[in-house]
Amino acid sequence: MEDHAHPSPLEYPVSRPSSKFILVLAALAIAAIPAGALFAQDRGGFTVVETGRSFDRLQQAVDAIGSGTGTIAVAPGTYRQCAVQAAGAISYMASEPGKAVFDGVTCEGKAALVLRGRDASVSGLVFRNMAVPDFNGAGIRLEQGNLTVAQSWFMNSQQGILTANDSGGRIVIDKSTFSGLGTCEGSGGCAHSIYIGDYGHLRVTRSRFEKGRGGHYVKARAARVDIASSSFDDSAGRGTNYMIDLPAGATGQITNNWFVQGQDKENYSAFIAVGAEDRLHPSRGLQIAGNDARLAPSVRRSTVFVADWSGDDLVIRDNNLGQGLQRFERR
Repeated sequence: MEDHAHPSPLEYPVSRPSSKFILVLAALAIAAIPAGALFAQDRGGFTVVETGRSFDRLQQAVDAIGSGTGTIAVAPGTYRQCAVQAAGAISYMASEPGKAVFDGVTCEGKAALVLRGRDASVSGLVFRNMAVPDFNGAGIRLEQGNLTVAQSWFMNSQQGILTANDSGGRIVIDKSTFSGLGTCEGSGGCAHSIYIGDYGHLRVTRSRFEKGRGGHYVKARAARVDIASSSFDDSAGRGTNYMIDLPAGATGQITNNWFVQGQDKENYSAFIAVGAEDRLHPSRGLQIAGNDARLAPSVRRSTVFVADWSGDDLVIRDNNLGQGLQRFERR
C-alpha cells in the first residue's frame, strides 16, 4: 500500500465517452430517421433506423440487422418480450428515455437482452422484474463482445447486468441506475447488481446503486476497473455484501464515489474488497482516492473501507471516511 503522488483521482473526463455516445444516438434518432420510419413507429414498437422498417417484435428487428450494423429505436411502452443478438453490432435506443420498459420476460432463461454479437449499445431503456429458476435473471446478459450502457434503469430483478468472460472486451456504463437487485437465494451462490466476468476493461461513471437485495453492488473480474463519480446507497439494502468486490484483483481506479453502508448486511466487514478469491490479475497501483464513505446515520459498528487479499501495493489516499471506518486492512 502506497501513499505517494499519483495522477488526479479522475484521470478520465467522465463526460466525454458518454456524451459522444448520447450525441451519436440523438443524431440517429432525430436526423437519420427518415420520415417513413417515424410513421412506421405507429405500427410497431421497434424501428430499424437505417431502413425505416418497423416491427412488432424486438427479435424481428434484431434479426433484420443480422450480422450487420444498425440501430433499433424503441417506442414508449411496456414490453413483455425479449431478444437474442447472435451477431453484428446493434444499438438499442429508447425514443424517449425512461419510457420504454422491458418487464419480466427473459430469453433462454437468462435476460431480456442476451448479447453475443460483436458490439451492443443500450440507451434510455428500463429493465425490471427479471427472474429465472437459477436466480440469475438479468436485464442484460452479455456473453461476448463490447457493451455500452447509458441512461438506463435496472430494477427489482435478480441481477442487473451479468456477463461471461471476454478478455479482449470492454464494458462502459454511464449515468444509469441499479435498484432493488441481487439475491442469495440460489444454491449456486449470490447474484449481484452487476457481475462482470474476466473482461478486459470495465468503466462505470455517474451511476447510482441502491436498495440491494443480496450479493455485492458491483462484482468484477475485469483486468482493469475504473469506477468514478458514482453513488452506492446501501441504507435501504437487505442482506447485502461489499459495495465493490474485485475478487480476482484489478488495476485502474475507484475515485470520487459516495458510499453509505446500511444496517442489514450479510457481510459488513468491508466496503471495497480486492483479491478475496484469487489473483488472476495484478492490483499494484490500483487507485482508491477522493471517495466519501460512511455508515448510515442509525448504524453503529466498526468496519473497513478497503480490505486487501492481493498483497500488492495499492494507492489509497484523500478519502473522507466517517466514524467507525478503518482506512485499510490486509487480509
